[in-house]
Parts: sequence; structure tokens; C-alpha cells
Amino acid sequence: MLNSLRSIVQEVNAARDLQSALDIIVRRVKTVMKTEVCSAYLLDSNQRYMLMATDGLNADSVGQVSLGLDEGLVGHVAAREETINLKQATAHPKYQYFSETGEERLNSFLGTPIIHHREVLGVLVIQQYEERRFDEGDEAFLVTMSAQLAGVIAHARATGALDSMRQRGQDAKFVGVAGAPGVAIGRAVVMSQAADLRSVPYKEITDIEAEISFFQSGLNAAQEVIGDLGEQLKSRLNTQEQALFEAYLAMLNDVTLIAEVTDRIGEGVTAAYAWSEVILEHERTFSGMNDPYLRERAADIRDLGQRVLAQLQSTSENNYEFPDKAILVGEELTASMLGEIPYEKLIGMVSVQGSGNSHVAILARAMGIPTVMGAVDFPFTQVSDRELIVDGYRGVLYADPGPDLRKEYEEICVEEAKLVKGLEALKDLPCETTDKYRVSLWVNTGLMADVVRSLERGAEGVGLYRTEIPFLLRDRFPSEEEQRAIYREQLEAFAPHTVTMRTLDIGGDKALSYFPIKEENPFLGWRGIRVTLDHPEIFLAQVRAMLKASEGLNNLRIMLPMIASVGELEAAKKLIFRAYNELIEEGFEIELPPIGVMIEVPAAVYQAKELAARSDFLSVGSNDLTQYLLAVDRNNPQVADLYQAFHPAVLRALEQVARAGHSQGSSVSICGELAGDPGAAILLLAMGYDVLSMNATNLPKVKSAIRGVSLAEADALLQEVMAQPDAESVGRCMDKAFEKGGFARLFGPKITH
Repeated sequence: MLNSLRSIVQEVNAARDLQSALDIIVRRVKTVMKTEVCSAYLLDSNQRYMLMATDGLNADSVGQVSLGLDEGLVGHVAAREETINLKQATAHPKYQYFSETGEERLNSFLGTPIIHHREVLGVLVIQQYEERRFDEGDEAFLVTMSAQLAGVIAHARATGALDSMRQRGQDAKFVGVAGAPGVAIGRAVVMSQAADLRSVPYKEITDIEAEISFFQSGLNAAQEVIGDLGEQLKSRLNTQEQALFEAYLAMLNDVTLIAEVTDRIGEGVTAAYAWSEVILEHERTFSGMNDPYLRERAADIRDLGQRVLAQLQSTSENNYEFPDKAILVGEELTASMLGEIPYEKLIGMVSVQGSGNSHVAILARAMGIPTVMGAVDFPFTQVSDRELIVDGYRGVLYADPGPDLRKEYEEICVEEAKLVKGLEALKDLPCETTDKYRVSLWVNTGLMADVVRSLERGAEGVGLYRTEIPFLLRDRFPSEEEQRAIYREQLEAFAPHTVTMRTLDIGGDKALSYFPIKEENPFLGWRGIRVTLDHPEIFLAQVRAMLKASEGLNNLRIMLPMIASVGELEAAKKLIFRAYNELIEEGFEIELPPIGVMIEVPAAVYQAKELAARSDFLSVGSNDLTQYLLAVDRNNPQVADLYQAFHPAVLRALEQVARAGHSQGSSVSICGELAGDPGAAILLLAMGYDVLSMNATNLPKVKSAIRGVSLAEADALLQEVMAQPDAESVGRCMDKAFEKGGFARLFGPKITH
């Protein structure tokens, strides 16, 4: 059964469209399970389960027979969201007869729901003429099959929807996760990692002969590279290993393979896209073979495909064209990709991978760019240069929007612009409650572009300067002098206001290409202070650069990430004191800056009192703290809905840290994304946080919310919220309070679609 399951999945993966995939499923499942009928029903836009494919029923009934949400046995399976196994289906009260299907004599029924991300997509059914209760093995196989195929069907359905809706003039809607708030309407620019076969964007061409010629030159270049490599390694390889290079060269001369690619190019697509399609199909074919030797050849095909693709991409005119309103789209967007697109043209982003609290989403919020993350079923390679609407409030995007939808979102953009303009009047006003309780609003930065935006919005300091960004944008470690120059710019720009610089925080979702960290579980591995304490040469160079940059300004604070114990804090302080003393001996006139601890892991919450006693300030990194408290990978879109910043456990931890820090006379701030939420800001000021640090975009909204309440009202809301049992109850409690207070407009527009 396992081999059958694997081969069916491989065949379905190789299908070019949804209908082909469904036809393969019903045909193969029927054969493997030795039954008379297999059918697939999918939920359509009218919320009915439509018969989409069958092997055994009347073929004319496909696309004609449909059932309501709880109609018939199919609807019953979907409504119960569990497998139903019947020996005599016709006797069941939910049984419904459709003469079009020709199923009069079918008695046995086994149906299982196809569920993807908690959404029932359809039902997979097998039936038999004779009365028979399918055994446990049959049930297990069908359940496993539907679970394996759910993602494939979801993706195929999304890809098919894009084309069919475009033809019918309808809006193709795709759901992801809210990454950065706002709305963007523009043209898609698809960017992908080099030599990634699965993310080559679909692009049409007009000069087919020129593209075929270009493809052939790419093949020739790849042959030369592989041939040269084989010659260079000849003396060090045995006969069997040498044969691999010969096999590669033979494949590149394979007439059939070349013909397949040129035929695809003849359909009007680029050589890179045609090559990737053909290679992936061959890889899937070999992966599904029963023979272990042939199955292993799939890796060779993939390797060869990447080598040729690298040649095609390196020799093509791969300069991206950025329209004035560009929406950056990719499988996994990175900070370096953001650096490739002119900032003034970038208005929105869509990432297939990642969640609303992954690093690139945080950067997007800092830059004020509406973003949708985790759009796992979005056929991103197919949307190059197509119009998109990015709804960063709800985590929704639309391809090829119709006039009504576009008009609604254009009106939202106008309303948002009016709101932002209205909030500009708050820039020079103090951030205080109606009864004059003050709280400081600082900003999180990482790029020089943040500086002007932050000062324009009335920032009173920097609560988090992400020093890793200059490291991420380079292909080597920046020198001490290069770092000093970068840090000096930040310190001068905000002087005399305080700038809190976090020491290098890499690992997790922030990897340096020139300092790779490969781990099974990177978020519980070598990251943050753990890396820099293990590499004091990196840490000392960075601290020296910070201290030098602060000379004459004295507005620096140093913050240590991922501290989990007093021992780590003491070790880091020892190195900072060493760097300071060295610079004093070298003649620099500098002051020892305040040293603070980031509270990001549960261990630090429970040792906040001890850490506060040994440092100058505490600053909560709510993004990671929430992740670790709830055991939810914040980059994983599959569990994005479990990442709840208003979870009672998170709120109680935040309150505990504030009390512990103040008990030692330490300043307590928060620099996670929670600080930039207007509702959360009111709770945080009631908890006693001295500083809220956020992206500059959210600062005016937070100030508006705080200036609209009294401390007594904030305290009352906090007490009510802290008594709630779950995040949903907290949300309802806060929604009610802000609707009553007239703050609902700060949380985003009302959208009807």
C-alpha cells in the first residue's frame, strides 16, 4: 500500500491541472482498492459539493451532480468531517439517489473528507455493487490518501482558479496571513532564488526562435561546465563516480528531452520556465518508480536541472523591471530581495512562506509596506506582471481584480491616507493619557530609510536598532570601521535621543550566507547571544564599533538578545567592559553606556528580577517570547492562527516582567510588535511599561489611542482583560471597549469582500 500511495501522489504532483489530478486520483485509487467506483467531489463557489471526477459512475454526470453542505452521504461526510463506512448505503437516512450517475446497484460506501488547513475541500468516495463493509485497512488507506492529496488539490485548485477566473472576468482570491497592515494595488514582480526549479516565474515571449537559440546556448554552456568539472576531478574519482558526469552529458544531448523543452518554448514561454517544467516532471516520474536504483536517479535529474537553470539565469537578461507600483512576490522573501527593488516603487509584498511574525514581515511593517505572508496555495510563479490587490489587514490577496473590487479598495486607500494625514497633527504633542500619565514612544529601526520616517512621526528614541541588517545585506562580515560608520549615522540622526542597539542577533530565521547555521530546530538552537559568546571576536568587534560611534554623543544603550540565564548576562558584560577599557586605553573619550537584557524566553521571565538587578534596563521582545511561551514557530503559516499575542499566558508574563523590573528600580520597555498595536499599547501602559518601541508606521495610531483614554480607564480594561480565559475572549473584550471609545478606526477599515 505504501508504494501505491507514493506512486499516486507522484502522479498527481506531475499533473498539469486540477482536472488531470482528480482524474488520476479516482482512476488509481479504484485500481489499488479493487472496487467498482471511485469519485471525487469538491466544494464549489456556490457552497455545493460538485462531482468533479469519477471512474465507475456515468461520465456525463461529472460537473452536473452536486449536493448541499449536509445533503446526501457526501454532504454528511463533509459536515461530520470524518470517514463514513456503510455496508448498505441505500438504507442510510442521508442516502440520496441521482439517476444521472447510474449508481442504482451500488450498496457499499466509504467516504472520507479532504481537509486542508481545517477547511473541507471535498470528499473522496469509493463504492461497490455488492454489500460489503470496507475493512480497517481500506479506511486507513483512503484517509491517508485524502490527507496526502489535500495540499496538492488545494494548490491545483488555486492555480486553476487563477486562469479560469481571469477568463470569466472574476476576482481570484487567495488567503494567507496578515503580515503588515495596509492596502496596495499594483503589478506583480516575481523574484526567486537562483537555480530554484520550483520558483521560476511564468513569463511569455514573442520571439520563439530566439528563445530556442538561447536555450541551446545555455545547454552548451552547461555541457562545458560539467565536462570541465569532470576533467578536473578525474584523478580523484573512481570509475563509477566518473560515470555520473558522463550520464549528465548524455542527458544534455538527449534528443527527446531537448524536444520536450523546445515544444514548451514553442507555446510561448521562456526557456527557463520550460526547462524547469520538464525537469520537474521527469524528477516526479523517477521519484515515483518502485525500483530503488531508478528512484535515486531523481536526485541526479534535479541536480542536472539546477545546473542548466543556473546557466540560463546567469546568461539571460535577468534584470527585473519594476513598475511604478510594484508588488514583490516570492516563495520566501528575504531582506536582500527588498534591497534589490527601488524603495519608491515598492508598494506591497506577498510571500508564500513565512508568517505574520517572521523577520521579513517585521521589516515590512517597519517600512510601512502592506504585506501578505503564508499564502501557501498562491500560484506565485504564474502572476508575473498581473494586477494584484494586497490586503495586509486580513491577509488576503486578489489577482486580476474586477472594477467593483478595485473601486472598493481604492476608496479604502483614500480613507487610509486621510487617517494618516489626520494623525500627523499629533507629531509634536506629548504621548500622555487624558489624566496626564506619560509613556515614551520609541521606534524600531534597521535601515537608514527608517530615520526620516521615525522623526517625522515624533519618535522620542530608538528602542531597538537591529544591527544584524547590515550583516544580512553583505556577503561578508562588515569590518569594525564599517560598523562604526553605520552606527554613527544612526546615533547622530537621533541625537540627543537614546538609541538602543541590539548586539548581533542571527540564527533562527536570520541566516548569514557567509556564516551558515544548519540545525534541525534553529529557533531552539544556536542563535542570538549564544552565537556571539561562542565567537567573542565577532562580539568584541561589534561592541568596540558601537562604543567608538557613541563618542561625543553618549546616547547609546547596548541590548543583549536571547539571554536565558544570569551567567550569559555576566559573560556578555565582561566582554563589554573589556572592550570599553581597551578603548579608554587607546585614548577614546567615551562613556560606558547602559546595558540591558531582552526578555525573550520563558526562563528570562522567571528570572527577570535577578536580571534586572544586574542590568540597567529590561526590554521585552514580545515576538519571540510569544513564540516560546505558546510553542508556535512564528514562521510557520500552518500554525499561524495559534500565534496569539493576546493569549492570557503572554499577558500574564508581560505583567510579571514589568513588576519584576520595577522592583529593582530598572526601566522596563517592550520592543516587540505588540507595542505597535494600539489596543495592546493601552494594556502595556496600564501594566507600567515605561517605553513602547514600535515601527514608525504605527506610532501615530498608538499615540492617538493613548491620548484618548485615562490611566484609570486603561487600568479597568487591563483588569477585565486579565480575567479572560482565552485570546478570543480578550479580543472580544477589547473590541467592545474600543468600539465604545470610538477607536475602531485605528484597527483597520471595514471590508465587505
